[in-house]
Amino acid sequence: MRWKCTCAYDGTDFDGWQRQPGGGAVQNHIEAALTQIFDRPLQLHGSGRTDAGVHARGQCFHFDAEWLHEPEKLIRALHSILPTSIRIKSAKSVSDDFHARFSVSGKRYLYNYYLGRADPVDDPYVWACRDLPLDLKEMQVAADRLLGTYDFSAYSATHGKENDPNPVKTVSRLQLKQRGKFIRLDAEGSGFLYRMVRSIAGALYAVGRGRLTADDITEILESKKRTHRIVTAPAKGLFLDKVFYV
Repeated sequence: MRWKCTCAYDGTDFDGWQRQPGGGAVQNHIEAALTQIFDRPLQLHGSGRTDAGVHARGQCFHFDAEWLHEPEKLIRALHSILPTSIRIKSAKSVSDDFHARFSVSGKRYLYNYYLGRADPVDDPYVWACRDLPLDLKEMQVAADRLLGTYDFSAYSATHGKENDPNPVKTVSRLQLKQRGKFIRLDAEGSGFLYRMVRSIAGALYAVGRGRLTADDITEILESKKRTHRIVTAPAKGLFLDKVFYV
């Protein structure tokens, strides 16, 4: 039986999603819990990686194992073992041709900025931009320049190419919304390169501060080369919100 699961996690204290030798990743914890439940080594496959400090509301993964009870009982069993910073939101049996990574048709990420010094309760989940103000209108103009299908090499970390060698992605949504001191960037597309969303978030911040223009954003995109002009936004403001499947 193949099981598709969706989980949420607070990434603050984890070494990212992907399995690590030291056992500090989210994947390590879920695999250890599954191994304990099924009394044999089990490995899972995730929809993609998230860096240390990045959070998730809708990370997907699959694994193969025979489970003859209700899915809710599997979720309860996992929750009895997992730390409270990892929650299984759903589990269901799927066909064997489903793959958590290779069946993905798109993803949605959210990035949170905060204008000023954030409250300690909010600080682990936002980029506190203390050098006010930010020009939201210009940030949106620049964001619109990145909509479409392009080679996004200039907005990715070069050492991540081994995980995704195809730099051409389609970005269908980059929308900024402000509520009080919070600004949220919704990013949706066919897929995202390593640290691409955080690079875009950093570039738009620079536009908001007047350090870059919308024309600069286009010029950097067309160059297909990473530049020091792009600063990667902090991991803690990023959430993997949803993974889409055909």
